[in-house]
Amino acid sequence: MTSETVSVLAPDRTRLGGTLYRGRRDGFVVVGGATAVPQGYYDKMATWLAEERGVNVLTFDYRGIGASKPSQLRGFRAGGLDWGHDLMGAIGWASDRGPTVVVGHSYGGHAYGMTSAHQRTLGLYSFATGAGWHGHMSKAEAAKVWALWHVMGPALVKVFGYAPMSRMGLGEDLPKGVYEDWGRWCARPDYYHGDPSATFTKNIAHIEAPIVAVNSTDDAWAPPRSAAAFFQPFKTALLRTIRPQDAGRKHIGHMAYVRPACSALWEDMGRFVDERLATA
Repeated sequence: MTSETVSVLAPDRTRLGGTLYRGRRDGFVVVGGATAVPQGYYDKMATWLAEERGVNVLTFDYRGIGASKPSQLRGFRAGGLDWGHDLMGAIGWASDRGPTVVVGHSYGGHAYGMTSAHQRTLGLYSFATGAGWHGHMSKAEAAKVWALWHVMGPALVKVFGYAPMSRMGLGEDLPKGVYEDWGRWCARPDYYHGDPSATFTKNIAHIEAPIVAVNSTDDAWAPPRSAAAFFQPFKTALLRTIRPQDAGRKHIGHMAYVRPACSALWEDMGRFVDERLATA
């Protein structure tokens, strides 16, 4: 398996940094990552898909983070919908070259419903995608989330002009607009579905592609009930609740699904990818 750096253009011509993992057959998987998580986090899973399933895999960084980061984030304009368009750019790059399936982690699942991505893909397999509302979480996690949106986060954004997530131990720093949209949507029990300004949700009624959404019982940010709230409008969504022991682990949380420690979960994802590409 070989990998190479590639450049992806979003629909508005914003250039994004990406990595292509070459498989041995036709077909692509586009990995839509989580908020504040750089594409390198998905390297092991992408390598497994290319080597074990033989499919080509494209990872990328949303504008404002990782290989798509500007020289400075203060004043950099980007919102949550822009990240949806970034996923669309990656899908366009891949689907121009072959049939394409999306694997989304957390925000990657959200982004799939923001654009017409479903028209150019054969399906979505998501890990850890939920509504992000504190009411779906445990009391301990809800308290942390409340501080992120109402105390520590806003104060730091005001000082820096962007969301310094790295200073809070929460991944990559984020553009101010992405942080603000994320917080506004997470304030609603159904995430962006109930936001009157989120006119892009009209796309969701037209999604015919199969969706599988996997959420662990110990995922503090996106437990199964949070996934049920988010995916309710997606008529093709099949929700799968798992337990850490299903992956041979004591803990999965929000981030471990895509790590080698939870590779037992990847077999089902691989079968989904194979089945969907076989329909092309």
